[in-house]
Amino acid sequence: MDTILLDIGNVLVTVDFMSFCRGVAAPGPSVPTEIFRKYCSGPIKNRYDTGLIGSGAFLAELCSDRLVRPMAETELQERWQRIFSPFPGSEAGVAALEDLGRIWIMSDTDPLHFAYLHHAFPLLRGRERYYLSFRHGFLKSSPSAFRHVLLDSGVNAGRCILIDDREDNCRAAVEAGISSVLFTSWPQAIAALQRTDGGVA
Repeated sequence: MDTILLDIGNVLVTVDFMSFCRGVAAPGPSVPTEIFRKYCSGPIKNRYDTGLIGSGAFLAELCSDRLVRPMAETELQERWQRIFSPFPGSEAGVAALEDLGRIWIMSDTDPLHFAYLHHAFPLLRGRERYYLSFRHGFLKSSPSAFRHVLLDSGVNAGRCILIDDREDNCRAAVEAGISSVLFTSWPQAIAALQRTDGGVA
């Protein structure tokens, strides 16, 4: 193993979309959940995460939605970005990974989230490569995302391993010939990484 493809959300950082939804919601008990379903998962988020719409269009759609209470676009952007906190054990976990191979960041994310994450979380800085869905246009649930990494980097699939918290992403990596570790905690991931011999660990 030479290269570790490392996820961001719920691996390096925890993600609390509902804090955003509650913070921007218009009155109504079900509104935060409606905002989550419309903007934090599903087709709109997928289009944003794959670069089919830009940040301006995404924020404009939020601002014009009656589910969202009136606020300045700058406040909306700040609330969208400030949903992350360090995942327990991530600093020690990344230090352990660095002894095992080089770390490349691979994430389904959008431009606003990544800009904030890169600024706020030093563990993300200074990596050799960043494979981000909004740049290359593939979500990790598709093997095409991993084939893109292999084609772009020239690295052999057998020399890579993915660490990710989503089972569908891990399956897609394996379909592209890349082993994976399904992340639940840093101690679990490090132990699985040390014993994996292909497939999903």
